[in-house]
Amino acid sequence: MFITFEGPDGSGKSTQILLLAEHLRAAGREVLTVREPGGTAAGERIRALLLGEGGAVEINPRADALLFNASRSQLVAEVIRPALARGTTVIADRFADSTLAYQGYGSGLPLDELRAVISFATAGLTPDLTVLLDLPAEEGLARKSGDGRTRFEEGFDAAFHTRVAEGFRALAAAEPARWRTFDARRPKGELADEIASAVGLATLRQ
Repeated sequence: MFITFEGPDGSGKSTQILLLAEHLRAAGREVLTVREPGGTAAGERIRALLLGEGGAVEINPRADALLFNASRSQLVAEVIRPALARGTTVIADRFADSTLAYQGYGSGLPLDELRAVISFATAGLTPDLTVLLDLPAEEGLARKSGDGRTRFEEGFDAAFHTRVAEGFRALAAAEPARWRTFDARRPKGELADEIASAVGLATLRQ
């Protein structure tokens, strides 16, 4: 099963991914967690450039989309598809929908063009379930400080992040069979239980 977590910056994806992975392993499932961008030797170099590690550089939205998808393509080919072929449950901290939300809704690039790039990069791989941790953009940004802030928190204004959050909601509404939306402001434990329940139901339908 391929599960992805999406949401605005600061929505708590990393925490909930860790809790879900622990839950699934306790149930006897083999689980692999990955993150975007990164997860491979090539992807980590791209990640450093995209997130401004070591000093931010100016990158236009189309270049952003291509770089994210270059990292994604390597991750799919080198890590995700082989793991799925072994019967491993893969949980990803961001995937293709982030490109649509950030470079599409946030930066205004055409969604159909981005979808074509994504399809090429992933060879058509689509998550079985996507978890959206929904949170007002301003609350998510307020949660991030210091080393947790990247080029996207530092270099993009509040209006951009609001469009991203709205984009995630639009994507979830357009594809309800794949997406499950949760209020990221809920207590951590309660939220983890709800997500685990949704994953269990999705597993039964497979």
